[in-house]
Amino acid sequence: MATKIDTVSSREALSPRKEPYWSKRSDGQFVGYRRTPDSSGNWHARYRLKSGDQLTRGLGALDEYPAHERYSRAVALADEWFQHLGKGGTTTRRTVLDACDAYVEHARQESGDAAAEDLAGRYRRWVEKDPIGEIELAKLDRADVKAYRQRLVKAPKKSRDGTQVARSKNSVNRDMAAVRAALNLAYKDGAVITDFAWREALKSFKNVAQRRSLYLDMEQRRAFVKAAPRDLAAFLRCLCALPLRPGALAALVVGDFDTRIGELKVGQDKHGGQRRIVLPRQVADVLVEAAKDKLPAAPLLSRSDGKAWNKDAWKDPIKDAAKSAGLPDATTAYTLRHSVITDLVTSGLDLLTVAQISGTSVAMIEKHYGHLRSDVAASALAKLVI
Repeated sequence: MATKIDTVSSREALSPRKEPYWSKRSDGQFVGYRRTPDSSGNWHARYRLKSGDQLTRGLGALDEYPAHERYSRAVALADEWFQHLGKGGTTTRRTVLDACDAYVEHARQESGDAAAEDLAGRYRRWVEKDPIGEIELAKLDRADVKAYRQRLVKAPKKSRDGTQVARSKNSVNRDMAAVRAALNLAYKDGAVITDFAWREALKSFKNVAQRRSLYLDMEQRRAFVKAAPRDLAAFLRCLCALPLRPGALAALVVGDFDTRIGELKVGQDKHGGQRRIVLPRQVADVLVEAAKDKLPAAPLLSRSDGKAWNKDAWKDPIKDAAKSAGLPDATTAYTLRHSVITDLVTSGLDLLTVAQISGTSVAMIEKHYGHLRSDVAASALAKLVI
């Protein structure tokens, strides 16, 4: 039997019970309110399928709204779900981890294997092992996401000397962005009826992004390569000569390299589409040696055990090589990409070409490297002095 739940006083008069009190919206569509012993309450929606089966969905406490607005908010959320189901929308219950797994496959189709593997790694570290991963999207609320955000911020990491240090807000921002993207896709696909739970709670920290400033000159890069084991040295030598993301380089297979003309086909990268790069002879020679006696589907640059490089595999060896070469502690594989792009920009190469071979946009090159053009311009103007 339908019960009046549209006013605060009517809800306060209800007795606590496990089953929600239902208010009919239309045939087969109900909004419910469940009063609990502690005087709080939760909102629900119920929908009858053509088969006669009943579907229910929790809408949360809605305590972010004033008490007198909660009924109308619940009705709006329920109606949105009813419309979704009426149009043939999914009824499958999905968890946050399911949403992340779906986004990995979406990224693989849109941006390529390198981007997908980066996302998969983040989700393994920060979703699969966290309580949020098992929460159903329909039951995810703001408190869950706020608590998750705090766990990301407080999660320690090991420094080079083995001590525990705080993660940077930049790192937290990147991980939150990955989860936010997965949840937004789930919302877009109709797996959840509102993005309220994470819309504010997963916003990035502001004013923390910093321009990558660690630059290695040619002598430092040579020392870096020399200090590395043979398999890592080949990987680093290519990073020293090509403005590729380390993940994109690691994802290359033998079939991506045309040994006859020294041309490298780079698949869809994090942001850039598929592109071809004609290599300098020195780099082509490295890849010819790397491809020797391998099948087309084998990793082009492999580790000593024949497996492809990945972030987890190169992290510690790169730290060791950097330390042996006397390089700054902050040196990473990505430092080489930054150094190569810096050289291309300061050499006077136009930013469009730099962007194309780097697999990014002109806007991003201008944002992070545009300041270097002022030095190029100053040098050019100096040559005009008579």
